[in-house]
Amino acid sequence: MTALARNVLFSEATMSFIDILVVEDDPVSRRVLERDLSKLLYTVTAVGNGAEALAALESKPFRIVVSDWMMPQMDGLALCRRLRERTDGNYTYFILLTAREGNENYREAMAAGVDDFLTKPVDRDELAIRLMVAKRIIRFSSQVRELKTLLPICMYCKKIRNDQDYWEKIETYLHQETGTDFSHGICPECSEKIAQPEMNAEIRKLAEGSHAE
Repeated sequence: MTALARNVLFSEATMSFIDILVVEDDPVSRRVLERDLSKLLYTVTAVGNGAEALAALESKPFRIVVSDWMMPQMDGLALCRRLRERTDGNYTYFILLTAREGNENYREAMAAGVDDFLTKPVDRDELAIRLMVAKRIIRFSSQVRELKTLLPICMYCKKIRNDQDYWEKIETYLHQETGTDFSHGICPECSEKIAQPEMNAEIRKLAEGSHAE
């Protein structure tokens, strides 16, 4: 079993104990969400607005936040923006509850960093499905984080050493381990320092050849 596979199995096991932060200013809706999430076997912390949510996030890491949009003091979008400003810790998946409709509202929410939406009143089955997706995204994020921190990589050719002590291209390794496919391009810095000089040298060589003839 590869190191990455062991990490995946561990993350699968720990995902069932994931903590969810519920942010809802309406007491009845908050209690309903707590009840439904508890029945889905999640550990729940519930608060009444965005300011209280930030305080809760400071005291404990939550991997999933389920928040109402319209709230006093700090609404769901403001909370999400503040959350995305944080650079410490793991990625937090943000589900926004809203009665609003329309592409403009969705675009605004996505720009603020929202990952998913649920229409109020919340259907428990739909909530369960969205949380399954959230856990998959969080698990993948954790795998990428492990790859970044654990992989031995050659400082010259950038190949990665796999568990069989074989050095292979990073694209090959990531595709085998995660199924990720890559499209290749040239960044501006490499274009300026490498690609463009090579092209210019080739053009000069062709020009010199034509003059010699």
